[in-house]
Amino acid sequence: MATVAGKREISSAENDELSREPKRAKADDKNGEEGGNESEWENVLSTFATSSVLSDSAREKIMFVHGKIADHDAVVVLEKTPIREDSLAELFRDSKLRLELRNDIYSSYRLQAPPHLNEIKTTVVCPATEKHVKKYKRQESFLVEETGEDYRSITLPYIQEQSLSLQWVYNILEKKAEADKIVHDDADPEVGFVLLPDLKWDQKQVDDLYLIAIVRQKDIKSLRDLSSEHLPLLQNVFQRGKEAILQRYNLPASKLRVYLHYQPSYYHLHVHFTKLGYDAPGCGVERAHLLSDVIQNLQTDPQFYKSRTLHFPLRADDGLLSRFKEAGRL
Repeated sequence: MATVAGKREISSAENDELSREPKRAKADDKNGEEGGNESEWENVLSTFATSSVLSDSAREKIMFVHGKIADHDAVVVLEKTPIREDSLAELFRDSKLRLELRNDIYSSYRLQAPPHLNEIKTTVVCPATEKHVKKYKRQESFLVEETGEDYRSITLPYIQEQSLSLQWVYNILEKKAEADKIVHDDADPEVGFVLLPDLKWDQKQVDDLYLIAIVRQKDIKSLRDLSSEHLPLLQNVFQRGKEAILQRYNLPASKLRVYLHYQPSYYHLHVHFTKLGYDAPGCGVERAHLLSDVIQNLQTDPQFYKSRTLHFPLRADDGLLSRFKEAGRL
C-alpha cells in the first residue's frame, strides 16, 4: 500500500513469540554443506504442501507455515523485506499505481513494484521436528523465575535429556557451511569465535543489521556456565566483534546492541549484535542480557551467574515449563 501526504504508524519489529533463532536448513547427506550456486534461482518449494499456518503478524509482515516437502515435515518462514533507500528511484520510476482513494490532499494507491524489488525472504527448515513446529506456533507465555538451584535441579537435567543436535553450529565453526558469509574469524581455541550474519537479516541494509558471534569453546551452554575465567573470551568477542562490524559496515559501537539470550534457543554460547533502534526478536528485558553488563557482573562476582536468580519467558507447551510446574516453582 502506498499513501501520499498521509500519516502512517511505524511500529517496532519485536515479536519474541514468533522468532527464536531459525536454524540453518541442511541436507543430511551433505553434512551441512551449502549446495548450489547462490546466483541461480531454484524452487525447492514447488512440491510444498501446506498443512497449517502456525502463526503470522500483519505488523511485522511475517508468516510461519507448516507443511510437507515430499515425505518430510517442513516449516517455511515468509517475511517481507524492508524497502531500501538505494532502490527508491527505481521503485518510483518502474512501479505501477492504482488509485484506491483520493480526498483533498490525501491519496491512497495500490503499488505494484518490479518483481526484484518485491522479494519475500524465505527460510526453510526441513526436515522439521515436532519441536520446530511447536516453536513457531502462537502460544501464551509465562515468566519463569529460576534460582541457581532451580537451574541445577530442573533446567540443566532437562537440557541434557533433550540431546539437541548442534551439528549446524559445528559446520559453521569448521567452515563446512556458510563460510562465504563469515565477517570475522578468530581461530583461537580459548577466546576465538566466528561472526556472521543471522538468517533473520537479508544483508541489504544496515537498519536491521543482525549478526551472531559463535564462540569456539564447545563446553559453554549458556549464561549460567559463565564465570570470571571466561572474561578474556567475552571481552574478545565484545571488542573484536564491534571492530569487525565497524570495518565491514561502517557502524560504530555506539550504534550497536550486543547481548546474550537466556534462555537461548540453542545451547552453545553465542552473542547477538544488532543495530540500535532495530527491535530484533528477543531483545526485550525479559530475555536479553547486555554483554557489557555480563562482563561487569563477572568482574564484580566471579560466580555471579551460578547463583543469580534469572527470569525468562516460556511458552505454554514448552517442556521446561512443565518441569517447573511439576517442581512447584510456577
